[in-house]
Amino acid sequence: MNQDVKQQEAPALDRGDTRVRHDEGLTGALNGFIDRVRSGDLGMLPVVVGLIVISAVFSSLNPVFLAPNNLVNLLFDCATVGVISLGIVCVLMLGEIDLSVGSMSGFASALVGVLWVNSGWPVAGAIAVAIVAGMAVGALYAFLYNRLGMPSFIASLAGLLAILGMQLYILGPTGSINLPYASPLVRFGQILIMPAWLSHLLALVPGLVLVVTGLATMNRRREAKLSAQPLANLIVKAALLTAALEFAVYYLNLGRGVPWMFGLFVLLAVVLNYALTRTKWGRSMFAVGGNREAARRSGINVRRIYMSAFVLCSTLAALGGVLSAARLASSSQQAGTGDVNLNAIAAAVIGGTSLFGGRGSAYSALLGIIVIQAISNGLTLLNLPSSLRYMITGGVLAIAVIVDSLARRSRVSHGRA
Repeated sequence: MNQDVKQQEAPALDRGDTRVRHDEGLTGALNGFIDRVRSGDLGMLPVVVGLIVISAVFSSLNPVFLAPNNLVNLLFDCATVGVISLGIVCVLMLGEIDLSVGSMSGFASALVGVLWVNSGWPVAGAIAVAIVAGMAVGALYAFLYNRLGMPSFIASLAGLLAILGMQLYILGPTGSINLPYASPLVRFGQILIMPAWLSHLLALVPGLVLVVTGLATMNRRREAKLSAQPLANLIVKAALLTAALEFAVYYLNLGRGVPWMFGLFVLLAVVLNYALTRTKWGRSMFAVGGNREAARRSGINVRRIYMSAFVLCSTLAALGGVLSAARLASSSQQAGTGDVNLNAIAAAVIGGTSLFGGRGSAYSALLGIIVIQAISNGLTLLNLPSSLRYMITGGVLAIAVIVDSLARRSRVSHGRA
């Protein structure tokens, strides 16, 4: 009799235990997120919150801010500096800096104009020369750092002046070259838009990738007898991400649609993020940025990692200059000057890349440049002076660095640094 009672109670206990584990699975993600925030692992939370606040403030002051066509123009503007910011993420992750990315982008823009328009080169050849010039500058910085021990701050500061001088020299006394408006390059930078069906189809991809990679991770953890997130959590995350992206695409298609140039920027961010998180090179980047000596002792070729980061940074800066020329339909002495350096570096930092090295993401450049361009666009709509834009952007940058410093202290105190 007692044995029968025990056998009847056992399934009930199993069901109760299952319910407990299920409840923990539903709340575990939220509790884990709260714990990570308390321990200083903020991720992209500050920039997302900041973007929501900025959007709410500017839309209340001027409803045009959230109009579909205004957001399309904002995305066009994001792509040029955003591509440069992707390269800044790479050097910041190593705890270094490149102050010449603005000059490099301006010089690349000038090379395209001089070779293509003035010298009659094919546009593809002119772009290739500009990209190669960026690679050469990055290799020079890496050589000065690896072989001569010159700090990247000083090397890139000297490069800023030298490259700016070369830009002014090759443009000559005219100072500006207009690019053909009907050319594919200029059309790409100003008017080319994805078909609506294609943009909706691409918006499905991140959610599908999240599900596929999540299932693979769950299976690997279960095979290793480790805990894994419940399938329901994964499905909810993918559904929310897909719904958000599909709504964004739908809203943009109420206007002109999603720009191809912004699509290129997002593609580069996805490729760089994959390289940083899924390859040996990316793991080496995090290791060197976190502790250079420990990385060297573990067998990582530290010099090669620095070389790749500097070359990639200058190459992306050159590509950003090409896109800027396409956007403006000109190559001029003003290209790459002004606030290009500020915005490229600030975008990476505001987006969550640490100035102390070892922490960062390609998506930080994506979110950070949207924040900066949103501030610029909103102030322009309000007809406020550019001086105020500089002050606000500087303030946002200062807040981002303060948050990063406080989060780093919290991670150290919780043993997560």
